[in-house]
Amino acid sequence: MKPVVIGTAGAGYAARLHGNGYKAVTGIPFKLKTVCDLNMELAEGVRRDFGYESITSDYDSMLTDPEINVIDIVTPPFLHVPMAVKALKAGKSIICEKPLTGYFGKKGEENIGHVTPRNIMYESVMSSMNELRDVLRETGGRFMYAENFVYATPVQKAAEIIRAKRSKILFMKGEESLKGSSSPVAGKWNRTGGGCLIRTGTHPLSGMLWLKHQEAKARGEEIGISSVTADTGTTTATLNEYEHRHISAHPEDVEDYAAVTVTFTDGTKCLTIASDTVLGGTKNYIEVYANDTALTCNITPTDILNTYFLDEDGLENVDIAEMLPSKLGWNKAFVSDEVIRGYSGELKDFLGAVAYDKEAESGFDIAYETVQVIYAAYLSASEGRRVDINSQNSAM
Repeated sequence: MKPVVIGTAGAGYAARLHGNGYKAVTGIPFKLKTVCDLNMELAEGVRRDFGYESITSDYDSMLTDPEINVIDIVTPPFLHVPMAVKALKAGKSIICEKPLTGYFGKKGEENIGHVTPRNIMYESVMSSMNELRDVLRETGGRFMYAENFVYATPVQKAAEIIRAKRSKILFMKGEESLKGSSSPVAGKWNRTGGGCLIRTGTHPLSGMLWLKHQEAKARGEEIGISSVTADTGTTTATLNEYEHRHISAHPEDVEDYAAVTVTFTDGTKCLTIASDTVLGGTKNYIEVYANDTALTCNITPTDILNTYFLDEDGLENVDIAEMLPSKLGWNKAFVSDEVIRGYSGELKDFLGAVAYDKEAESGFDIAYETVQVIYAAYLSASEGRRVDINSQNSAM
């Protein structure tokens, strides 16, 4: 078997998540060949730490490299679609980090979260995704969506149970909440495409949409998305500077709270919660309530290892948990985080899909549906109404 040869576009935080995931992949021959970034210092750090052969600042050079057959896109989301389109036309398979895309406004446009109508945003992202879908159909290319919640070990086990029992999922609830973001641009719509909903809520939403697909396949049913209802807000606006000191959310024109209900075409529901105002570490879970089972997928925190420290001596380079101000006292520590949260699973599946010419578990449909729901949610929240997906699409 010829090795799968990877060219990675982007050398930031997500490149390192993928790098750690690649380290855990066994049984499939692959090579990390080139990492591309305009910041060559960042690119060199990723090359050194994960074993890439070379670095470049020229994206097109990876597309013309005949040895590279997969482009792993881990750039900021506004680059995802144009990079994917170019790579597909060059005959490459695509791994794309979440979210697939978003609305980022025109160059230099500020405060778009306050001034741009949400129906304009919805139409723009749908047009962009439809363009990519057309290219996928024309080229017959492979698109793999790097949504780690799909591959998180509790979610994978839940899917196995649902398929085995052919359960009818009646209601799901998923959440990713934390105390904000360390990114200096997380509060700007023109850099992130929205607030906590698209930054963090995308994870449990994608996981639940994927689980619903698993149910439909097991039962031989066609189940789609009927409507979306949402509420969003900026709750930290009530805080003075002192009261805000423990929270890292600084929204300028984005939300720091979102609750989104999806109604499926079979009448069942799922609820996505996202917040930038939750202290105590990252809160990641999906709850599944079906006709014959109840499943709680605790992704973080887990309860595998509990730690207690009176000081942090020697722990400078030891990861204990995420989004905690210190390692003192009791904490629920990450153990095999790249496995439990799905990073190694997703990359093994993607490499296997290319090596054995099969479909990945997380593909374009989940990427498309997730962004469609998110922007329908923004439209719903801004207009205070239920957004019917079919009628909204036909109105475009």
